[in-house]
Amino acid sequence: MENLKVLYEDNHIIVVEKPVNIPSQGDKTGDMDMLTIIKKYLKEKYNKPGEVYLGLVHRLDRPTGGVMVFAKTSKAAGRLSEQVRDKKMHKKYLCIVDGKLDKEKDKLTDFLLKNEKTNTSKVVKEGTKNSKEAVLDYEVIKYNEEINLSVVKVNLHTGRHHQIRLQFSSRGHSLYGDQKYGTRGRGKQLALWAYYLSFEHPTKKELMEFEDYPEITGSWKILE
Repeated sequence: MENLKVLYEDNHIIVVEKPVNIPSQGDKTGDMDMLTIIKKYLKEKYNKPGEVYLGLVHRLDRPTGGVMVFAKTSKAAGRLSEQVRDKKMHKKYLCIVDGKLDKEKDKLTDFLLKNEKTNTSKVVKEGTKNSKEAVLDYEVIKYNEEINLSVVKVNLHTGRHHQIRLQFSSRGHSLYGDQKYGTRGRGKQLALWAYYLSFEHPTKKELMEFEDYPEITGSWKILE
């Protein structure tokens, strides 16, 4: 992929935009993935011999685009991974959902259970074995009455499997273009984008904040 969009780079980290439908790391499909793409970029840019080190510290689902940080050193990988575990790395998302939500702002709490065989999750009762708590808050930034779709900003407090997609779909507001849990826009691109990422720099200890928005094409034309 020649046109890798690099938002920031230094000796320890590289922050990029992950395009939609590119896996964060290699999977059984064998399709080109972000780890491979960035390693190739670093190898060519710095004329590095041998294998290039690159640490994956967090993921975005394949259909989701947006901001990701990768570690260029093992020290950075360890410290960033620790921030993920301690919930000190923050992600915010932009999504388009079906219908008009009852509240302009709200906090959603559910318990989700993942099915490894089908790679799907479902909302279950609190206390269900192996379920995990999922928490987010959202704000509606635009509602288009003509097409009955809402643009929503989401602040994730937990990073559960398919969390945003499930928490909205279980309330009758599935994400536009969601092939697994959706009702609107089947066959279209999933309207979910990680537009904001913040974390502490692994060596400088400074707060790093990045914003990156999707191109106003396809489903995102509603933002115009």
